[in-house]
Amino acid sequence: MAAITQGLTASLDVEVADDDTAAALGSGSLPVLGTPRLLAWCEAATCAALADVLNDGETSVGTRVQVEHLAPSAVGRSLHVEASVLHVDGRLVRFTVAATDDGKLVGSGEITRVVVEADRFLSRLR
Repeated sequence: MAAITQGLTASLDVEVADDDTAAALGSGSLPVLGTPRLLAWCEAATCAALADVLNDGETSVGTRVQVEHLAPSAVGRSLHVEASVLHVDGRLVRFTVAATDDGKLVGSGEITRVVVEADRFLSRLR
């Protein structure tokens, strides 16, 4: 495993589309950003942060999520999603994540991932 250090960051800029709404995702009835999509974007940012530091054959898997969805975002709004490594303990990597809409905090929390060898991990499936 490559060296993963505290403070390593990555960010994504995304736009809320009709398919990203709570109504479309089945997590509510309103045409605003759905929490499942917010979470997916936060996880994507954590993966992006690790992308350039993992060795060939390595990947990471999510093991714990704690995210608060704090404010609505309408279809067409642009969000900035950032993940930053907060803590590293061997293969375990804990991130802080935040999503903002024009500077307003839309969601934040922590996501924990564990670095694994992809083939070995998949061989454990039944």
